[in-house]
Amino acid sequence: MSIAAVRDYFAQFGMADNVLEFSTSSATVELAAQAAGVIPARIAKSLSFKVDGKAILIITAGDAKVDNAKFKNAFHTKAKMLTPEEVVDLVGHAVGGVCPFAIKEDVAVYLDCSMKRFPSVFPAAGSANSAIELTCDQLEQYAQNVQGWGDFCKGWQAED
Repeated sequence: MSIAAVRDYFAQFGMADNVLEFSTSSATVELAAQAAGVIPARIAKSLSFKVDGKAILIITAGDAKVDNAKFKNAFHTKAKMLTPEEVVDLVGHAVGGVCPFAIKEDVAVYLDCSMKRFPSVFPAAGSANSAIELTCDQLEQYAQNVQGWGDFCKGWQAED
């Protein structure tokens, strides 16, 4: 998949022109924040895991880290990230451009509550130099296969 696939995906919502393409890399949280002109926490990073032999995505704020205990409690298995090759095969996007749009049909998407503190977030859009600005409500509306919101992360709250 690619930025073109993500643009095509957003065309059905009249939002294809909202996809941002940067002249520099946005493949990491830090680079994406620089490209978008926002703090790193507002980058909605997509983390890929394998659960019961299938890929899942957890979309979380850029400053959050998956909490192994919370992950195991939610998914009844240890957190095992996909390899870069598995991400392409099972999700449909390459690392650096992974997002919950224009993905393979059987990929479940979970949204982490760490993003809800911001008026908008910036998930990638299928390439290592793209993003789209969305409110959390829009992210929930437009992401594919959303299973709901959860608390899967640590490191973003003062008390963590």
